[in-house]
Amino acid sequence: MHALDTEQSVAVIGAGAMGAGIAQVAASAGHPVMIYDTAAGAAQAGIASIAKGLERQVARGKMDSAQRDAILARLSPVSDLQDLTPARLVIEAIVENLAVKQQVLAQVEAICGVDCILASNTSSISITSIAAGLTRPQNLAGLHFFNPAPVMKLVEVVAGLDTDPAIADCLLATARGWGKQAVLAKSTPGFIVNRLARPFYAEGLRLLEEGAADSATLDALMRDAGGFPMGPFELMDLIGHDVNYAVTRSVFDAYYGDDRFLPSLTQQALVEGGRLGRKSGRGFYDYRDGAAPAEPRSLTGDGSIPSQVLVEGSLGPAEGLVQRFKDRGIEVVRRDGSGLMRIGDSVLMLSDGRMATERAAVEGISNLVLFDLALDYSRCRRLAISRSNQAASCALAPVVALLRAAGIEASLLDDAPGLAVLRTVAMLANAAADAVHQGVCSASDADTAMQFGVNYPAGPLAWADRLGLEYIHRTLTHLQQSYGETRYRPSVLLRRNAFAGVSMHD
Repeated sequence: MHALDTEQSVAVIGAGAMGAGIAQVAASAGHPVMIYDTAAGAAQAGIASIAKGLERQVARGKMDSAQRDAILARLSPVSDLQDLTPARLVIEAIVENLAVKQQVLAQVEAICGVDCILASNTSSISITSIAAGLTRPQNLAGLHFFNPAPVMKLVEVVAGLDTDPAIADCLLATARGWGKQAVLAKSTPGFIVNRLARPFYAEGLRLLEEGAADSATLDALMRDAGGFPMGPFELMDLIGHDVNYAVTRSVFDAYYGDDRFLPSLTQQALVEGGRLGRKSGRGFYDYRDGAAPAEPRSLTGDGSIPSQVLVEGSLGPAEGLVQRFKDRGIEVVRRDGSGLMRIGDSVLMLSDGRMATERAAVEGISNLVLFDLALDYSRCRRLAISRSNQAASCALAPVVALLRAAGIEASLLDDAPGLAVLRTVAMLANAAADAVHQGVCSASDADTAMQFGVNYPAGPLAWADRLGLEYIHRTLTHLQQSYGETRYRPSVLLRRNAFAGVSMHD
């Protein structure tokens, strides 16, 4: 089935921020759009809010007045569900309540033609459950936009148990015709984004609870080393802890208490205390007037810049550091070895998911310092490091001086397995691999969803492929050994591909 033709009518039920945004997207693509809301005057108010947003775009030179007028001319408020009869596609964007959605869509189904496509913008309710109340469940699919709909590129097309594949294909083609990055998901808890994003918050929360570092430092590491636009704590503050915690609880409960989705007691306490983030003035950070901003912690270092670094073997993903050292006039001497750097008496190694103390004991290395993963070592501004218990306190000084000479701030973490960025990226890749293995989505759609739905700097599976699946699998295995929890168990598909030497996209 092809995309909807632009002359075919689209109806949106619900004129709130999301409904109005979806209506704007469809009208901007050329469709006549009807907007219905049970509240008197809400549809007109929704169109008025669209007009204000379009006016701002005109003022900024993003569109001309003729384009604005053409979009507004395609929008029509309707006061009765019967007026939606001509619609070829009806999208509900109403309250997240199964019974209400079933009731409204059953009414629409009775009014519109047998070939009318029904879509729900639900972010959490099973499409299969919604469809169970319909006479023609095959005509229903999820069409999950992200807020604000006119700006966010991702749309999840969600197929329920009875969804006709042709309907899903039509919605994929239509959403892409509307300028969106559309991905296909099976109707499972969290769909793609809300399921795959859980480790981004969960690993940060665990590190905070274990005293590895404070929230400001962990956020800075995820930005400055990981390349994420925001760290987990500032993002949770922005979303609202009531919302974020509710999503985590929903996914956790839906998966029968699988500890991969275990909620955080720390976040629960924030919700119970009314510290919901930006909207309440306090969350992990204080947003009230006069509050001092939280600053990440960096090691200042008082050692002299090393004149030479001995690199033994390949540094793997961290090879970009070598050129940075050379560019700062530091002599780099290379020889065969197991992949480490020697700076005086200190040994610097990339984390593999083990604690520095464990690794020092197993490998017989004194003065061991581990460093964290970075998205791009040639450009990162900060790295997490940890020191083994066996290392002398002076082991940090030359490492910090070396990194500072290369333009990299060093943030000391307690000896936590996998440090910050590595464990988070490994868990994101693991969650994505599990979703692919269970038929929730394809590898490419998992990557697309996380890049365009939550602005990750790289798709988690493409990132894992680039780092090497064997490295990610080894990191997860070490995390599982450290914690003794199934939470860190490697995905069967990731494990198989790692041993087969193939990528997640093969």
